Amino acid sequence: MSKINMKQWVNDVIARKDVAAIPVMTHPGIELIGKTVRDAVTDGNVHFEAIKALYERYPSAASCVIMDLTVEAEAFGAEIVFPENEVPSVIGRLLTDEAAIETLAVPSLDKGRVPEYIKANRLAAEHLTDRPVLAGCIGPYSLAGRLYDMSEIMMLIYINPDAAKMLLSKCSQFITNYCLALKEAGANGVVMAEPAAGLLSNEDCQQFSSEFVKDIIEQVQDDHFAVILHNCGNTGNCTPAMVYTGAMAYHFGNKIDMVEAIKGVPADTLAMGNLDPVSLFKMGTPETMRKETLALLEATKDFPNFVISSGCDTPPETPFENIDAFYAAINEFNQSRA
Repeated sequence: MSKINMKQWVNDVIARKDVAAIPVMTHPGIELIGKTVRDAVTDGNVHFEAIKALYERYPSAASCVIMDLTVEAEAFGAEIVFPENEVPSVIGRLLTDEAAIETLAVPSLDKGRVPEYIKANRLAAEHLTDRPVLAGCIGPYSLAGRLYDMSEIMMLIYINPDAAKMLLSKCSQFITNYCLALKEAGANGVVMAEPAAGLLSNEDCQQFSSEFVKDIIEQVQDDHFAVILHNCGNTGNCTPAMVYTGAMAYHFGNKIDMVEAIKGVPADTLAMGNLDPVSLFKMGTPETMRKETLALLEATKDFPNFVISSGCDTPPETPFENIDAFYAAINEFNQSRA
């Protein structure tokens, strides 16, 4: 297990002459080992083998675990559907009214698939020691939306903000416990996905997401554990609220102007993003992949804290030719600058 000093790692990435790449990518690894998405999201050993397969094939500056935004909701008791080759999804609504929020218990970490995800992180941390292993978790507002229903939670924050905050604090408590367990398992950081908060104004995002995320970060982030806050719903409306949280890195989706996003991020933290995972990585051609990758690298060349990434998790059945073209373009750009 590698005790990587993540503050030092962030500084080193910023000091590098070349641009580092950390695509949020595990599904191609599942395909490399001939397994299904369902296998990987239900079995920590398969999940780890997928991470390892990508680690061996591509020079990512960190290894990412699957971005699965159903694990925590399932632990609370939400019903999950598991298609064979797509990411799982929450069906129905666990909490049907405000009274259900009051009686909701914060689950233990042995519920649902949480133990399998902790296992995948432990195995990755034990075996892939020369670069950080980045776990994944959901953000509090996105989790609340999955338990209460996404449009209902948006109404609840106006109708009964106290009930919304009670739910958010229960969600945050569970996420904190989960992050501490991932840290204990040896993960060097966590990509916290809070896409639903991107649908809010900056003020609401601050009040109903960032205050809670900041509290989680204060409890889990230290020299050896980084929080990377991912919000692919943010189109530029809530970057200040994201930065308020004090994360070590901010990860942006493809809907935002990446240069504008970087300008809003402190120079001593990383700004990551934001090539379209669907239209480019999955549906594009190697030539468009190369062209768009080079264009983004060119646009962001004056920002040493930029890390090139996909705007979100690359989906199942992303062609390897496109991933190869992504890395080849980064290589081409870095060599041209050397």
